[in-house]
Amino acid sequence: MREEIMAMLTELRPEFDFANSDDFVADGLLDSFDIISLSSMLEEAYSIMIDGLDILPENYSSIDALIALVRKSGGKTE
Repeated sequence: MREEIMAMLTELRPEFDFANSDDFVADGLLDSFDIISLSSMLEEAYSIMIDGLDILPENYSSIDALIALVRKSGGKTE
């Protein structure tokens, strides 16, 4: 799952190096439009629905935060 999410991030914003960021939002790698786009990508890839109340910067700040969001939304993680 980690590699899949990294691939989504790279597809979304290929000009940024997500691997070397501690906080994607604080470092300016993701803006609000990117978060919405990424939410759609995650929903489609993992057959989940992300609750609007969970669309918060802290849930999109790192790969671990994104994995936790997918799990919370009912996604299967291996």
